[in-house]
Amino acid sequence: MVRNLSFKNKTVLITGGAGFIGSHLADELVKQEAEKIVVVDNFFLGNADNLKWAMDAYGEKLTVYREDASDYTAMENIFLRENIDVVYNMASKALPYSFIHPEGAYSTNVNIANVVTSLLRKGLFKSLVHFSSSEAYGSAEYIPMDEKHPLNPTTPYAAGKASADLLLLSNYRTFGLKLTILRPFNNYGPRQNETVYSALIPITIKRILQGKKPIMEGDGSQTRDFLFVSDTVRAAIEMHDRKTVEGKVVQIATGKETSVKQVIETIASQMKYRGGIEKKPARPADVERHCGSIELAKKLIGFQPRVSFEQGIQKTIDYYKSIELKDLR
Repeated sequence: MVRNLSFKNKTVLITGGAGFIGSHLADELVKQEAEKIVVVDNFFLGNADNLKWAMDAYGEKLTVYREDASDYTAMENIFLRENIDVVYNMASKALPYSFIHPEGAYSTNVNIANVVTSLLRKGLFKSLVHFSSSEAYGSAEYIPMDEKHPLNPTTPYAAGKASADLLLLSNYRTFGLKLTILRPFNNYGPRQNETVYSALIPITIKRILQGKKPIMEGDGSQTRDFLFVSDTVRAAIEMHDRKTVEGKVVQIATGKETSVKQVIETIASQMKYRGGIEKKPARPADVERHCGSIELAKKLIGFQPRVSFEQGIQKTIDYYKSIELKDLR
């Protein structure tokens, strides 16, 4: 990745920075030579091991706060102490949490967005890149889905994401805040949570490694647009400090549909798994079809995905194999 000189002499705060995408962003900010990196994470799903490389590389220039980003007082104290320039708001609860604690899945997204927006309005930092989700759209009404696609969230998690986006955009229009919304489609890759509330790809890999059958919920025809984490992080870096994206929603995707059945079959093939698939009922309110347009991202930040699905799956399998071997030692 080409160095983005706009990070020079800046302190960057990442909410949810010990999580899947957040920790990869922290790694990239080290490479971009940000002046300092501050991570805020309550470690609900975040993992300190995810930050090991960045912490080893940056030492005291990376600070981790074990705090809840929805706690206004705690966040205000951090901002006053650290003199933050840029915020990447990535903290959230996983989509499957919607089925266990719908109130929390919704309110986490909205409350954190409200806190960071209030702090931006107060002048405690200068610019915000907020992470949304393609789940805010619900099932596709047309393909490919662009930023004008209606918001029709089908889960409390998705409703929280959509609500947070609207809250941010209203603050931009009312107060002229320097913010942008990055709306990625389905991310996957190393460090994605594979334990409680895990997503399809890591849980499928883990089950095969453990000698269990992969699980397919529904008939497997549901489609997603899977985006490798390094492509997402590259877009996040490019979104910073660009006038052209201020006050806009910019989605990133690959523009390719992959069914759940195809995902499981690809993982099984690359892992040389020859067993069967355990079938379960479809999840309630599950999105039926997703495929994103990247025309706006191409125009505004020159975005183009670089990692193919097959390449990304192999990188992800290799990572979880290494974790499995580490656990056996």
